[in-house]
Amino acid sequence: MTSATAPESVFEIRALSKIYRMGEVEVQALRGVDLDIFAGELLVLLGHSGSGKSTLLNIVGGLDTPSAGTVRYRDHELTSATDSELTEFRRDHVGFVFQFYNLIPSLTARENVELVTEIAANPMTATEALALVGLSERIDHFPAQLSGGEQQRVAIARAIAKRPDVLLCDEPTGALDITTGATVLKAIAQVSETLHTTVVVITHNAAIARMADRVVTLSDGRIASEHRNAAREPVEAIQW
Repeated sequence: MTSATAPESVFEIRALSKIYRMGEVEVQALRGVDLDIFAGELLVLLGHSGSGKSTLLNIVGGLDTPSAGTVRYRDHELTSATDSELTEFRRDHVGFVFQFYNLIPSLTARENVELVTEIAANPMTATEALALVGLSERIDHFPAQLSGGEQQRVAIARAIAKRPDVLLCDEPTGALDITTGATVLKAIAQVSETLHTTVVVITHNAAIARMADRVVTLSDGRIASEHRNAAREPVEAIQW
């Protein structure tokens, strides 16, 4: 994100609110959020548990719908899309990485990735995707034969194999120790730099923000602060 020209907006989020109703109780997860997400940037959404990070990510990714406000993806109005249109949006444009890997135990790393390549329009091969996250030597191993960090990198390979425009990562290191988590973050940074994918990582770990182009902090469903880093700090240089 060093170009002097105005960056292209991939998502335009305006006045976004989300209320969850549980019987008589209402929980306001988002309160009038305005945010642009730009092409090719690595954005970190930072905040404590309950700040609204996951709700925002789920709405941007077409997994949830807002109570009010709008989300546009390029020229598509997501907030007025039908369920089938949201399914098509997720399939064609978005890769997801979650805290838990959700790999199929009876399939090898290659086969787990091929589940996506078989339905994508223009996929890379499973071999290419696994090489990009440093797992060429583990391609025919089953999840039980892989460490937690390796399993998460298989999940990243699966998410990127369809060449998504956007990679959304929800606490991707939350279940990992610091050293293993750093390896996973290096894989995410590599994807961003190699494929020029727009990447959003949500976390409560402030150190992770230093690997980003831009950092947006949420608190109580609102954007509390936003700043742009002068440069991405290499993951291996970050002091955890």
